[in-house]
Amino acid sequence: MHGELPKQIWAKTSSRNRRILAIGLIIIALAAVLIYVFAGTAEQKRAGRGRFAADGPVPVLVAAAQKADVPVYLDAVGTTKALNTVTVRPQVDGKLLEVTFKEGQDVKKGDVLALIDPTTYQAQLDQAVAKKAQDEAMLANARIDQERYERLALTNSINRQQADTQKSLVAQLEAQVKSDQGAIDNTRAILAYTTIRAPIDGRTGIRQVDEGNIVHASDSTGIVVLTQLQPISVFFNLPQQDINQVNNAFAKMPLAVDAQRSDNDAVIDRGTLRVVDNQVDPSTGTVKLKAEFSNADLQLWPGQFVNVRLLIDTLKQVVVIPTGAVQRGPNGTFVFVVKDDNTAAMRPITVQKQDETQTVVANGVAPPERVVTTGFARLTDGGKVSIGSGDATPAAAGAPGGRRQRGGGNARPNAAPTTSQ
Repeated sequence: MHGELPKQIWAKTSSRNRRILAIGLIIIALAAVLIYVFAGTAEQKRAGRGRFAADGPVPVLVAAAQKADVPVYLDAVGTTKALNTVTVRPQVDGKLLEVTFKEGQDVKKGDVLALIDPTTYQAQLDQAVAKKAQDEAMLANARIDQERYERLALTNSINRQQADTQKSLVAQLEAQVKSDQGAIDNTRAILAYTTIRAPIDGRTGIRQVDEGNIVHASDSTGIVVLTQLQPISVFFNLPQQDINQVNNAFAKMPLAVDAQRSDNDAVIDRGTLRVVDNQVDPSTGTVKLKAEFSNADLQLWPGQFVNVRLLIDTLKQVVVIPTGAVQRGPNGTFVFVVKDDNTAAMRPITVQKQDETQTVVANGVAPPERVVTTGFARLTDGGKVSIGSGDATPAAAGAPGGRRQRGGGNARPNAAPTTSQ
């Protein structure tokens, strides 16, 4: 028994030592993890502070202010309409003998489109001609009798009343002959209506009636619809607030109008403003305008919707910068101007006109000063900058300001971007 007691004591001591060792190892591991985590976080913080607090030039892109002629446009959505539209209808009743046009054919004024059976109307003309010939023969005989009666009356061989009666008969027959001529002209015109001709230059649509049918002058559908496509009209509306500007500009010169595609603002055709309506639509507060386009390539089609821009003015040799360079603060609009020593200076500006890509500056910047267009996050007044390799041009895109103008171009001499009022 005395030998077993030390063994039990030694076993208990060894077990306790192993637990203490295990706990110690766990504590050491936890300490290592905490040291690693906190040391890494502190290092990251120091690295972050070093990155953001590091002194150095701010990378930016710049663009030079330029002078250019800037057109001023008013935008609208227009509806294309044929300059003239005619529903070709028969003017007489009869059987349609022949349709001489093809659907979609371009025809000239006076071209034959259809023929109606002329038999009945030709017979009526022949009757009218024969009636006139009969009355002319009676008139000729009455005139001979009148001359004879006049001579006899001078010698008192007959009563004067008889000569006067004969004179009246001659007048009646003369009037009858004139009436016959009128009947001939009327029947000849009706006969001419059996040949249906194009009243205007234009393009035929889908044929409404086939050969062999009986057509009537009262038919509402007609034979075909003829539309004049060259030239063609575009109607659009502008707010009543813009009409004074339009009228003032229209009084000085013809105003150019561009028709543009709705998907990419490409110019389809260029035309001229023809009419400004004489009243404001009280329900919409707009005024209707009409422009005319040559439509030489038939890019415009009746019923088509197109974007329209009306040129009302051109600002001559004004200072333009990219709209992306314009910043706004509590004190108004400003830009960062890059000096020759590559430092940025905050410069307040006065905006005269602005669109999505270009801004016309009334004062504050002058060519060839450079303005920052990209890289404003760390930029401060007087801070150093590093100009990137891809220097922006005045065509750099920016946030829109003012009413949107479609199709604005780059600022360049004699072809600068669009601007709005």
